[in-house]
Amino acid sequence: MDSLKTISIEELQPGMYVQRIVEQRGNLKIKSKGKVTSRAIVEQLKKQGIKQLVIDPSKAFIPFGEEPPEPAIEPESAPVPAMVEKTEELQFDDEVKRAKGLHDKGKGVQKRLLDSVARGLPIDISIPQEFTEQLVGSIDRNPNALMCLTKIREKDSYLLEHSLNVAILLANFAKHLGLPEHEVQELALSGFIHDIGKIKIPDEILHKPGRLTDQEMVIMRDHVYYGIRTLEEMNMPDRIIRTMAEHHERLDGYGYPDGARGDEISYFGRMIAIVDTYDAITADRCYKPGMPSQKALKILLEDAPAKYDKVLVERFIKCVGIYPVGSLVKLNSEHVAMVVEQREERPLKPVVKLFYSTRGGHYVAPKNIDLAASQYKIEKAVKPSDFGIDFNRFFNEKIAI
Repeated sequence: MDSLKTISIEELQPGMYVQRIVEQRGNLKIKSKGKVTSRAIVEQLKKQGIKQLVIDPSKAFIPFGEEPPEPAIEPESAPVPAMVEKTEELQFDDEVKRAKGLHDKGKGVQKRLLDSVARGLPIDISIPQEFTEQLVGSIDRNPNALMCLTKIREKDSYLLEHSLNVAILLANFAKHLGLPEHEVQELALSGFIHDIGKIKIPDEILHKPGRLTDQEMVIMRDHVYYGIRTLEEMNMPDRIIRTMAEHHERLDGYGYPDGARGDEISYFGRMIAIVDTYDAITADRCYKPGMPSQKALKILLEDAPAKYDKVLVERFIKCVGIYPVGSLVKLNSEHVAMVVEQREERPLKPVVKLFYSTRGGHYVAPKNIDLAASQYKIEKAVKPSDFGIDFNRFFNEKIAI
């Protein structure tokens, strides 16, 4: 703890990590600790009477650009003084409620972003930046909550949900790899805006319920060029633009738009290619149902090292697990359960939330079970459609309440 430093509120800057409050005016107690992501947070703490704080320089990070004078997106929790975002790890059931609100907010931010691009309106870069900072904050508190929500998909919302899911998966992957905080933030933002150019593709091609013709595929591939142009107009950092531009490049040189191969593709470009492919394969589309996570991971592994970085694919599989958080499994007790926590050392025995009886064909009271400490075992991975389960409705009514 020798690295801790006491500073005055006047010295507090975005990018610092507050360990605790040591002096304040008035009786209001502020116990939160965490990242100071904007100048608005500094001003809020001043208004709350904070005089001195202890910061941890070893946890400093690089916030994206200049923040607006007021938060562009409201914090997901109402009461401030928790304007310094809490980073203590929370239980899944506690964080998933906040994560659901954040996930819904992300789709709203994505929709406004795409609408602005489609209409040629100026884009406030601080809005997606602020949102992805909140997203990483949720992952810090409990990484499983947002990972679970990548499995909750709404009909006809693929473009919104896919970019949001890629942001979540990339941030988790970056955390798993031990990348520094500012790179986790950078990758989350890169994932969130990686398909921004698709709004320029005609709907009859973008949403075609079948295989694209060669000519239609040429038009579809132009979404990367549109994305590059849009991000350049937003004055995004070069590395974020490059990461976005490489999400369809492949190591064998048969990707697009540039046909880059091998070492010509950046480390972040290799990461986003894996994550983008995984989420696309597992999603239900207008022209095909999504594949189970296990099948998607098998495809990635089979295509490495020709198309994908094999070491990164193997690390990604360890990151999401054989039974990814949010996926459904059938137990030997004739129940269906949702995976809520992965154990890297016990990949076949995650923590699950049992909620449906296959014998009776009805929902049961949700119950958490640690498979490593019970007689229950996973028989196989399943999909909600296998048992006629309206999982989205159940999740919204019973889990994220």
